[in-house]
Formats: sequence, C-alpha cells, structure tokens
Amino acid sequence: MRDIRNIAVIAHVDHGKTTLVDQLLKQSGTFSAHQNVDERVMDSNAIEKERGITILSKNTAIDYEGVRINIIDTPGHADFGGEVERVLKMVDSVLLLVDAQEGVMPQTKFVVKKALSLGHRPIVVVNKIDKPAAEPDRVVDEVFDLFAQMDATEEQLEFPVIYAAARDGYARYDATDGNMDFKPLYDTILKEVPKPNGADENGLQLQVFTLDYDNFIGKIGIARIFNGTISHGETVLLCKADGEKVKGRVSKLIGFKGLDRIDIKTAGSGDIVAVAGFETIDVGDSLCDPTNPMPLDPMHIEEPTLSVTFSVNDSPLAGTEGKYVTSNKIDERLKAEMNTNIAMNYEQIGEGKFKVNGRGELQITILAENMRREGFEFCIGRPEVIIREENGVKMEPFEHLVIDTPDEHSGAIIEKLGKRKAVMTNMVPMGEGFTRLEFEIPARGLIGIRTEFLTDTRGEGVMNHSFLEFRPYSGTVESRKYGALVSMENGEALAYSIFNLQDRGVMFVKPQDKVYIGMVVGQHAKDNDLDVNPIKGKQQSNVRSSGADEAIKLIPPRVMSLENALEWIEEDESVEVTPISIRVRKRELDPTVRKRTAKKEKNA
Repeated sequence: MRDIRNIAVIAHVDHGKTTLVDQLLKQSGTFSAHQNVDERVMDSNAIEKERGITILSKNTAIDYEGVRINIIDTPGHADFGGEVERVLKMVDSVLLLVDAQEGVMPQTKFVVKKALSLGHRPIVVVNKIDKPAAEPDRVVDEVFDLFAQMDATEEQLEFPVIYAAARDGYARYDATDGNMDFKPLYDTILKEVPKPNGADENGLQLQVFTLDYDNFIGKIGIARIFNGTISHGETVLLCKADGEKVKGRVSKLIGFKGLDRIDIKTAGSGDIVAVAGFETIDVGDSLCDPTNPMPLDPMHIEEPTLSVTFSVNDSPLAGTEGKYVTSNKIDERLKAEMNTNIAMNYEQIGEGKFKVNGRGELQITILAENMRREGFEFCIGRPEVIIREENGVKMEPFEHLVIDTPDEHSGAIIEKLGKRKAVMTNMVPMGEGFTRLEFEIPARGLIGIRTEFLTDTRGEGVMNHSFLEFRPYSGTVESRKYGALVSMENGEALAYSIFNLQDRGVMFVKPQDKVYIGMVVGQHAKDNDLDVNPIKGKQQSNVRSSGADEAIKLIPPRVMSLENALEWIEEDESVEVTPISIRVRKRELDPTVRKRTAKKEKNA
C-alpha cells in the first residue's frame, strides 16, 4: 500500500491558506522548471482571482520523499462554512493557519471547533511572521487558550507549531532560526499527520465530500476512499443518505497531481479521487461493495440562514442588455448551481419567482455575479433571514461578530450596533490605536451594515462574523435611515436636472444614464421617498440673463456594486441585475399603486 497523508488547510479569511498551498506545490517540485504558474494558483475561478478569496474547496496532491500528500485548500469565509465542515471529515489532520499579527479570529474558532470535535490534532502554522507588528508568541498562547476553551484533549493541546512566511516561501521550527525553505513544514506533516487507517483488503467504503459537474460526463463526486479499492469500469453500489441503494458502473476514475486531473485505472484506501457514472450522486453518499455494503454515516450539513427572491426582470429596460431573460433559463441555471453547491437550495414561489436559500449575503451575491457574467438578466429582492419555529417559539439565527476598529470610532460603532440588538461580550485593546469589539447579534442586524461601518471607521475597520446558533426572535431591528429619490419619468438623465437634485441627497446616476418610472436614482437626505424628474432639461429662451451660463458642477455619483445595492434596499425595492448595469428600483413601478399600498399598510 502506498504511503499517503491527507491534510486540509484551514484558517480565517485572508490568513494565507492559498499562498501556503502555492509554496507547498512549488517547493515539492510538482511544477516543472519551465512551467509558468500564477500566484494563488488554487483560486481558479475569475471571481476568486479578483477578490483574492477562496470560494470553493479544492484539492491537489504532491509527492514528497516518496509520500503522497493530498492537500485540500478550504474557504475562510463564514458563508462557506458548509464546505469546510465536509472537507474536515475527509482528512486525518489539519494545518491551522493563524496570522502572526491578527491572531485568533471568528472563523478560526469555527474551524477549530469542527476539527477538534472530529478528533484531529492540528499542526499550528503561525503565518506572516515577516509582518512588522507580528507577535508569534502571543498568537501561540491565544491558540492554546482557544483549544483549552474548546475542551481539547491532552494530546490535542500538545500541538506542533511551525512559524512561516508563506509569501516569501519559508517555514521554521523557531521564529528566529533563519531557515529559508519549506522543509520543516514538509517534515512535520510526514511526522505528525497519521497515516490513513483502513486497508485495501477490506470491502469498498468511499464517501463523497464535494461535487463537480462536466457537460460530457455529468455529475462528478470528489471522494475519499476509507477502505478497499475502486477501479475504472467496476460495478459498485451507491448508498444514498435516505437509505436508497442504486447499482452503477464507474465510467471515469480521476486522480489528482498538482493542478492536473489524471485518468487512473485503480485507487486504494486513503486516496482522494473523483468518480463519474452516477447521475444521482450527492455529498455524503457512499460507494460500497455490492456483495457486502457497509455505508458510512451521512454528513450533517449546516442549514441555510438567509434567503433572497430571484425574479424575472420586468423593468422597461428588460431584455436590452442580457442574453438570458426568461424564467425557464433562470430555473435551469439555479438547478445547475444546486447540482454542485450543497449549502444552497431553492424553490419556485410563483410565476417567474424563485426563493434561493443560502448561508450568507456573500454566497448569494457570488451566485448572482456569476449569473450576470454568463449573460443573465434578473431582479433580486432584499435578503431576509430564515426564521423557524421550535415548540411554538419563533427562532432566528444569531451571529458572533468581531470588529477591529480605530479607538476613536469604537463609541460610534457600539451605539450603532446597540440599535440593531447587538450585545457586546468582549472589548480588548489591540495596541497601535486599535480596539477589538466582540458582539452577539441577530443575523438581521447585519444586513445593510457593512457600507455604513466602512464610512463610520473611515475605511479602517475590519468586520468578521460567523454563525452562532438559533435563538428566540428579538423584535424589530432598525434599518435604513434615509428615503429614496425615485424617478417619475422615462428617458435619459440630464446633467442640468442632476445638478438641481444634488442638494436633495446622494445621486446614483450620471448624465446619459437610462432611467425609468419607479427606478431609484439616489438616496434622499431625509427619511421619506421623493419622486423626482432626472430628465428635465433647461428651458431655452432667446432672452439672455446674467448668470445664464454658469458652469454646472456635478458631484460624482455613488457607484452601486451588487453587494452595496443588496445591503441598501428596503423590502419594497429590488435590484435589477444585467451583464452591464446594476440598478435599484421600486418593486412596484407605478407611483399611484405604491402610494395606495403605503396607505393600506399605514391603516392596517
């Protein structure tokens, strides 16, 4: 049997997981000398490259001193917690990365809790020790305290520590020992990560932890073999989570090496492989020996906490910028997404309307961003948290929120979050003029707060949150303080009218932008909505007046990204998303109908 080690890289977002995997690949000689390799090579998706974040867990394999090391790079964002949870069941240990300056963050706690509960003994990598304000010793103490808090066993508390600067490509046993390559990390992996227990002689037990899709071969299950062997063309039994059993043939067996996927004939216990040939394969399903099936326990996957409504675009500009505009196309695309994305689900809730449930705003906006790049046109409503009932009590999701802010802004932040039903649980001075604040807050209180938070902290604040638990409903939460400036005409916005509207609030449109009745063209300075005319031109006459031709000075409009727009809108508004534009609009375009509805709600 081959010598194998299976390991996952876990950490809070932006602590350097993907950069570390890059170096592991490069220094193991996986890439040939002439091969030109991108930075953060594992982030292959266009949005991952742009934002510098990992969205999907990905696996790779390297050979080092005759040992095959399977590595899985995981996402750090709380919204993708479902991905991390599944991956941890497939490995025998984890590399826990912690930033030498920032220390333990909310997502670190989330992933550590999962890893320790599965009995893994992590290798702690204190990364970014080259930062000027790095304090590796403090961070190791923080990690130890965290493990103790999570009821780690004696063995888990004896964790090995490696100090690294992944970007510069070195790892050390001691932060000051001067070593300049990754050898200490490879050696620690070989020494500390247990070999897979399981044997090729046993009956087949393979479990799927993530899905892929290929237009030619259909659904692909990426899985770990816990026992036995599997071969191309072999007939095996697919055991589903609900107890259903289906016989099928392995039409393709794929192995991993570096960034390449290689067709292989056979694989044995401990290997991580991709299997095709089963249309109904799903995450958590097992493939077993048909003569003596022993399926593995299905996985528990965290439930979605947020939902948004996707609907067909019905604005006057519908169909002018996108390729796919019908409800059938949107339905097909959502169905394809659910084929591979297990943490989301959707249902049709009316003609051309789909309710999509996910783990957070980021996860849903990334789906919307991918769809618009593919040529889709649609509308998205305001995100709403999923509320459930337990024993007659309304329950809603709560989040653990950690904020690092300059000292002078902490008062304003605490006051603002207090209005959103947040309870402060901790306040720690971080040095260098920064304070760390920790809160427990209803997930509803986080919708629409990011933009305000960045404004309040002058762009210097950092905000992170992770799912805590469902708790009893906490009453109404304050939302947007300002009204909207709503267009009452169809046409193109003119500089003259925008200039006159600037005093009323912040504009979202610039001259020559197309506008229509019911489209939101700006944020009102007061708390009520105001109907305005952005296409009104200057009256021409042949009488000259003094001051007639004063130069018009326009303030640049606020450019709405998809996230900003979703955070900004209220319940009676939606975001029109096309491959070219993102527009905010009233759900009901007709002003008279809007007023009638508002009156009814007031009297109700």
